[in-house]
Amino acid sequence: MDDLTARDESRERPVAFVTGGTRGIGKEVARGLVRRGMLVVIGARDVVVGRRAELELSREGIVHYLPFDALDDGSIAEAARFVERTFGRLDVLVNNAGIGAEARPASSVRPMEVRRLFELNVLAVVAVTQAFVPLLRRSRAGRIVNVSSHRGSLTAPDLAFATQPNMAYSISKTALNAVTQHFAFELADTPIKVNAGAPKHCATELNGFSPRGRPAAEGARVLIDLATMPPEGPSGGFFDEDGYAPW
Repeated sequence: MDDLTARDESRERPVAFVTGGTRGIGKEVARGLVRRGMLVVIGARDVVVGRRAELELSREGIVHYLPFDALDDGSIAEAARFVERTFGRLDVLVNNAGIGAEARPASSVRPMEVRRLFELNVLAVVAVTQAFVPLLRRSRAGRIVNVSSHRGSLTAPDLAFATQPNMAYSISKTALNAVTQHFAFELADTPIKVNAGAPKHCATELNGFSPRGRPAAEGARVLIDLATMPPEGPSGGFFDEDGYAPW
């Protein structure tokens, strides 16, 4: 699709960018947004997987794959330039790209592992969101959705620790929830809604396709709902499919 055609299409439908949108929950979020009539850009590093996901999802609507590395400032800037040049605005940003860690007691977690998770699960989300906020401000109803986890909860240990403690992953999601609130506070006087969603335990590559996990499409539902919420919806919240999740 050339730039002029893309501009014409984006006048008719909302434009979404999903990081890590080529597999797992991210791909199911992209699929759900396409089915709701959005034009969706999916960003990820693996070009082969990205093109394959683009081909699959394009059977249901308009999808573009964009080579994208959330840990690379140049890649983030180029993605923002692409969206601005091609569509002129952004309506939905889903910060889905993230990594997990092996579950084990806190005393055995190496600081380097914590740093590695924070770089992608937290700092990259800050950088990506900052890059796209100017384009979201051009939307009549911008939405930012951060993919969090019940493991980030500070008040529900039965959820946060699940069957095994996972400090590196858990505290990265706790921090992500705080990031969500700070952007929601800054954007409170705009139509932009900023929320975090917990998809619950899903069988994805992140956890080695855990046999205890449910399908990624089920976990994606809350994120799709947050991305498409009406103007009177909340901002700065942490949600699962049952409503507000415990912080």
